[in-house]
Amino acid sequence: MSEHLLVGLASIIVLGILAQWLAWRLHLPAILLLLVFGIIAGPVTGLLEPDAVFGEALFPLVSISVAIILFEGGLSLKLSELRRGGAVIRNLVTVGILVTWLLTALAAYAIVGLQLSTALLVGALLVVSGPTVIIPLLRQVRPKGDIGSIIKWEGIVNDPIGAILAVLVFEVIITGTEGGTGMVIGGVLKAFAAGTIIGVAGAGAMVVLLRRFLVPDFLQNPVSLMLVMLVYVASNMLQTESGLLAVTVMGIVLTNQKFISIRHILEFKENLRVLLIASLFILLAARLDAFQVLLASPLNWIFVILLIAVIRPAAVFASALGTKLRTSERYFLSWMAPRGIVAAAVVSVFAIRLSEIGHPDADKLAPLVFLVIIVTVAVYGLTASRVAQSLKVSQPDPQGVLFAGAHSWSRQMAAILKDSGYTVALVDSNWENVTEARRLGLTAYYGSVLSEEMMFSLQLDGIGRLLAMTPNDEVNSLAALHFVDIFGSSEVYQLPPLGAGKDAAQEEMPKHLRGRFLFSGEANYQHLTTRFRQGAILKKNSMTEAFDYDAFKSKYGPQAVPLFLIPEPGRLRVCTAVDRISPKPGQAIISIVNPVD
Repeated sequence: MSEHLLVGLASIIVLGILAQWLAWRLHLPAILLLLVFGIIAGPVTGLLEPDAVFGEALFPLVSISVAIILFEGGLSLKLSELRRGGAVIRNLVTVGILVTWLLTALAAYAIVGLQLSTALLVGALLVVSGPTVIIPLLRQVRPKGDIGSIIKWEGIVNDPIGAILAVLVFEVIITGTEGGTGMVIGGVLKAFAAGTIIGVAGAGAMVVLLRRFLVPDFLQNPVSLMLVMLVYVASNMLQTESGLLAVTVMGIVLTNQKFISIRHILEFKENLRVLLIASLFILLAARLDAFQVLLASPLNWIFVILLIAVIRPAAVFASALGTKLRTSERYFLSWMAPRGIVAAAVVSVFAIRLSEIGHPDADKLAPLVFLVIIVTVAVYGLTASRVAQSLKVSQPDPQGVLFAGAHSWSRQMAAILKDSGYTVALVDSNWENVTEARRLGLTAYYGSVLSEEMMFSLQLDGIGRLLAMTPNDEVNSLAALHFVDIFGSSEVYQLPPLGAGKDAAQEEMPKHLRGRFLFSGEANYQHLTTRFRQGAILKKNSMTEAFDYDAFKSKYGPQAVPLFLIPEPGRLRVCTAVDRISPKPGQAIISIVNPVD
């Protein structure tokens, strides 16, 4: 028996991480593969039986895991983004939720044939929009303007609101009391009050502990995890399921305060979130009857189609009334509503409890919601990029540059590119470098370029390539790998490692484990830093019939290092260690040269 439990526990981690890795390699939504792996491990092969492995502890574990995921999601919500897309976001989490809830409930009642109370419960469950799917999709789509921030905020904020709404409706169902409407209204007010107060208190406690150095560095992450659990449980004890709102509020307050740095906490929560999402989807999918979900009644499929084609657009267009959101952005927003982990976790708990009281719709609930999750993740995940391009809300061929490293000569390169009309951004973990870049009017982000949180924060509108130019060769290689799914392998570059020399093209490091080498084989970080300290400058030269490339080389000599070629206005080519450029009249090059009289 113990061996069977051991195999079950190990399979959760192995299958969860394997599914995420395969999704990365195949450029597929991770949740799709997680659900498939979970169904194979559970009902198909019997390798994993979650109820046997965890018993009564299963759903408390699921609940606390969802709380940690929402806390990490709250840490990515910057109030500056809320102000930029404020009216639309406010409408989406008020009007949008109301329209989605009522129309979804009506469809579940009229088409699927659920009782009205159960239909209202399904409507509340499907209000949530799945940030665990949306955020990876946004990295691939890279929508223009504020639409990406709007979608991200909606996805994360709707999760706790939808969960609270669903719990309140569920309480009405199981109590069967009269005056249910009054109870729901009172419960909503109590949940928001409890969640907000306790969430702010939890964030305040964290700030006090770290600002007064009452917690050593090695305990910061465990203490933050402890406080998240404490906030979640305390809020739930005060008002059922308000804990999800409380941990989200705690994350939002922490990430927007200015008193302490939470970089280490962010990095820890990112890694924990990946593990939790993988484990939860494997567990919940393993409890499903795959045939009951995928071979469902045609009425269930009609319901899902209405949810995608009618209900989501209706909610978006109702929310966009009176705002400046363009028509193309409204259409794209209408095509981004995948359901995710919160819907799956909450419906699994409800289905068990409804079965215990003998509710006639208990067996219909989980298959319907999981069908919605599977179909919406597949539809939106596989089509979002193409829809964004057809609506022209993403930039099909962005020419801007993201610099990993904001040291002095990296800032110079960014500045000359910006002056030439290209979008630039810099990332650095050195606050002085970031501050100086911002002083020069450059967009700069503080943090590790390898951080998942940084991936959430970056605004990549207009940016189509990465130049990894930190002093650390290993970080440069990892940064190139980190961004290859976003920019493609042809547009991730790094400085040659120390010792590569002129034969950088023959560098033994496998090409699939690094970016393309920049500029020249000798142009490593130390070499370029020495050149600039000795007085080298950046120079932009336009080629003409009178001043061609031969004249350029004659003037500046072999010490000139071409960095960028501008073949035509609005286009940019990065010079690499293996390039042999030959600029023609009408084109321009940006180079490192020694000053000449």
